[in-house]
Amino acid sequence: MAIGFVRSEDAPRLAPPDNIVGIGAAIRERFFPSIGSGIASVLIALFLFWTAWTILDWALFRAVWSAPDRELCNVEGAGACWPFLKAKALQWVYGFYPIEQRWRVNLVYLLGAVSLLGLLIPSVPFKGWNALFFFVVYPVITFFLLRGGFGLEIIQTTQWGGLLVTLVLAVTSIVVSVPLGILLALGRRSEMPVVSLLSTIFIETVRGVPLVLVLFMAANMFPLFMPPGVNPDKLLKALVGMSLFSSAYMAEIVRGGLQAIPKGQYEASKALGLSYWKMMNFIVMPQALKIVIPGIVNNFIGLFKDTSLVTVVGIFDLMGMVQSGFNDAKWASAQTGNTGYFALAVIYWLFCFAMSRYSMFIERRLNTGHKR
Repeated sequence: MAIGFVRSEDAPRLAPPDNIVGIGAAIRERFFPSIGSGIASVLIALFLFWTAWTILDWALFRAVWSAPDRELCNVEGAGACWPFLKAKALQWVYGFYPIEQRWRVNLVYLLGAVSLLGLLIPSVPFKGWNALFFFVVYPVITFFLLRGGFGLEIIQTTQWGGLLVTLVLAVTSIVVSVPLGILLALGRRSEMPVVSLLSTIFIETVRGVPLVLVLFMAANMFPLFMPPGVNPDKLLKALVGMSLFSSAYMAEIVRGGLQAIPKGQYEASKALGLSYWKMMNFIVMPQALKIVIPGIVNNFIGLFKDTSLVTVVGIFDLMGMVQSGFNDAKWASAQTGNTGYFALAVIYWLFCFAMSRYSMFIERRLNTGHKR
């Protein structure tokens, strides 16, 4: 006769096996799940260690930290020449802007940072007024502070340079390219054949040529579209060229978001009696822009780095200012160029990394399915 057993209470909870918990188990699971993966992990770790040691050895252990000129940086076996960076740092930030007028640049930096933080931090109140200041009032203040007028000394754009020009190019191009890109995306999807055709021609033409060519065309052909005798300065030409170039890419990013919106959203909006622009403003565009946040920020990052290309048309942005410092005979050494480019790479990386991390923050806040 079989005897059955029925448990009257839960079995005691047992600890997991030792081989699947702890740091050691996590390392084995991630890096050594198989022999091939383990070998690859070891080789990659050795390469990263060698790379990190080489950079640290050059940038810290063998570096020259204090020197009045290039002599110590020319010693055989010397590493990074940091005194060169210290000597040129202000020039990298202000360019050739007159020293006694640099307070105007500092004020522009301060106003821009404060207003931008007010827009980026969600808990800061008065977003509408802040946006109005940043996008409408701040550009006007910046123009008159940097250019001059109303009692301020006139400073030609040829005296601007360094980080100042890089930020002016990047911020202006980003601010202009977003609304222009949205209009181009809507135009390309328009049911009006002429609008759709013109938008498509512009987008495909601009996307089919490199930015360097656009900058050369802006520098040489832009005056042909102006009245006789009117020839804008090089900085304005570069701003127009970069803004138009970026807007074409922005249009395709936004168009991808619009196509990702289900057709039912459009039909429901029309069923509610909303006009085309109300439908886009309140229903479709907020969803589309949320979807393409990574693409938009990626375009911003690429645009920020592409500002370095304006050196080919004679504008001394941050890249151009760093390169101009190499011609200083007082600091010409074997390590001057390496130090300048290394510092330049760190600066660009910091800006781009900050934009990337903020994009991830916004994705998490808007719950767009972002995964770390």
